[in-house]
Amino acid sequence: MDRTGRDMSKVIPITQVKISEDEIQTVVRVLRSGKLRAGEKCEEFEQRFAEYVGAKYAVTVNSGTSALYLSYLVSLKPSDEILVPSFTFFATASMAVAMGARPVFCDIDPFTFTIDLNEVETKVNPKVKAIAPVHIFGNACDIKGIQFLASKYHLKIIWDAAQAHGTKYDGKDVGCFNDIVCYSFYPSKNMTTGEGGMIVTNDRVLYETLKLLRSQGQPKKCYHTLIGYNFRMTDFQAAIGVGQLAKLPKWVSKRRNNASYLTSGLKDLKYIHIQKEQPNSEHSYHQYAIKLDSKRFKGMRNAFVSELMHKGIQARTLYSIPLHQQPIFKTLLGDISLPNSEDLAQNILNLPVHPFLSTDELDKIVFEVRKTYHKLLSRS
Repeated sequence: MDRTGRDMSKVIPITQVKISEDEIQTVVRVLRSGKLRAGEKCEEFEQRFAEYVGAKYAVTVNSGTSALYLSYLVSLKPSDEILVPSFTFFATASMAVAMGARPVFCDIDPFTFTIDLNEVETKVNPKVKAIAPVHIFGNACDIKGIQFLASKYHLKIIWDAAQAHGTKYDGKDVGCFNDIVCYSFYPSKNMTTGEGGMIVTNDRVLYETLKLLRSQGQPKKCYHTLIGYNFRMTDFQAAIGVGQLAKLPKWVSKRRNNASYLTSGLKDLKYIHIQKEQPNSEHSYHQYAIKLDSKRFKGMRNAFVSELMHKGIQARTLYSIPLHQQPIFKTLLGDISLPNSEDLAQNILNLPVHPFLSTDELDKIVFEVRKTYHKLLSRS
């Protein structure tokens, strides 16, 4: 039961976590071994993940937030500026502030919901040293366009792929691109370790530095060459990750099929805008995002979500306050206007797309969204 007394067992969940029996038994073996901290299982997970995405090196950490923090730490200096989309999770920007840099917020493309490259180019200045594009909800950014601008303005790229496990661009996994790619394994993600993250790179020097920073700056016991941190993943988390990674291709394929099913059922609704997949890419659909037309459904987004929940469908409103309007960033950076981010934040909702949905559940989602659409449209 939830706080309202609703039986959640009868609700189609926005996400569903499945830890298989083989993963559980692997964790049990690690626990019985007594070797719990980062060790052989973390090394195995790193090797397999790097191979999966097509990168040379991978470093396990204890969260996606830690992955971003360490990546900014090795890429920027205090007072450097970094270009960040405003419509994303808090840590994409907050971890830049945490290491002493300054985020410069950019608006998003209103169709793909990824960072707007025209906006990026207008905000480059001599202090800007990097860009942090986000593959939002699993939709790839315009990678070639970002690489072109990064080369033109000598910017480092820290890709936020926290939601993009299995996303591809030009036939390649988004994890293979330079300079650094950051992942999260939070339970809602396409694969999980409970909590945890991964940093991948093709740069040997960055790899060695990240490993040191992750573990107290010590290349060997009681010998410290850097000021580091305890950002290690545990071996029992990595054991889950190894099992989940093996299932990821199948799960992403199912997510894509589910998304196609939903799109087929909703695409004729004139005042609903479905997130557009980046050309030459394969969206991995961590989330299936739609935006209500702000003119026809003005102020009705929450009513739309409540109606779906009443009908047994768990819809979500992610990032309903864009980062540039968050109190802490308004205090630090002042007031700015990013109309596409603001419009999306006020009108987005996310529908279940996870790989364990049945056809009957997909049909129900389509039916109830269509029904709610016409019901609320008649009031506008």
